[in-house]
Amino acid sequence: MGFYLQETGVTALEEGLWEGHVSSAWNIGENPNGGYLASIALRAASRLTPGQPSPLTATIHYLRPGIPDQSCEIRTELVKPGRTLSVVRASLIQGGKTRLEVLAGFGAIADAAHTAELNIPMPQIPPPDECVERSGDQQGVGLPLLDRLDIRMHPEQAVAGAAGRAEVSGWIRLRDQLEPDPISPVLFADAFPPSVFGLLGAVGWVPTLELTIHCRRPIAQGWVLGRMTTEDLMDGRMIENGCLWDEQGRLIAQSRQLALVMNNSAG
Repeated sequence: MGFYLQETGVTALEEGLWEGHVSSAWNIGENPNGGYLASIALRAASRLTPGQPSPLTATIHYLRPGIPDQSCEIRTELVKPGRTLSVVRASLIQGGKTRLEVLAGFGAIADAAHTAELNIPMPQIPPPDECVERSGDQQGVGLPLLDRLDIRMHPEQAVAGAAGRAEVSGWIRLRDQLEPDPISPVLFADAFPPSVFGLLGAVGWVPTLELTIHCRRPIAQGWVLGRMTTEDLMDGRMIENGCLWDEQGRLIAQSRQLALVMNNSAG
């Protein structure tokens, strides 16, 4: 079992109640990465939808930071079962306080083409071995999660502020190179530097307030390409749009999040 499955695993305590553990190995600075924290809650939620493993849609509201190296409880409720989509609510709790709330629709993703299909083309960037490993020094914050995730940045976007626009792109995979599971797109979508890194430079920790992700195709082993952009930044809050593609150029997932840009003096 790889680190991701092990460190997002949950144990049933009673009906609708699960126990997990929040590892510090996925931290951004002193706080657990939001995609990792959501993965624990979604892992518990998925146990209520056997045969429907993929979060076709998931909206996560972050109420307060998680606490690393401590246990957590996840309360789950099957809101509506369905043959195409089953809706589940999950709350992750630590220290007697809810850290995040999730509302997710789980289903099964078919890897078959339909007669009518629109797609977002994958951007052309250098291959992973010609890209630059993500750097905590460049972002201005410690990145323990780089021991778990291999993230390679576009060479023109790897240096803080070098892109000259609010965009980041690059490749990502689990560091142990084990096959990702249906929940891992949620992790990958929130693991790149914030897109404003390309415009503002070293922005430190940019906490997510709300993240919505739609999983579109099954995720396969290998590198995943991510591209994140922001066109809306004001009052210290940004809206970031993201896409993930597999090595074959197939769109895996789309994401959108609202986040705080705390070090942005212009915001």
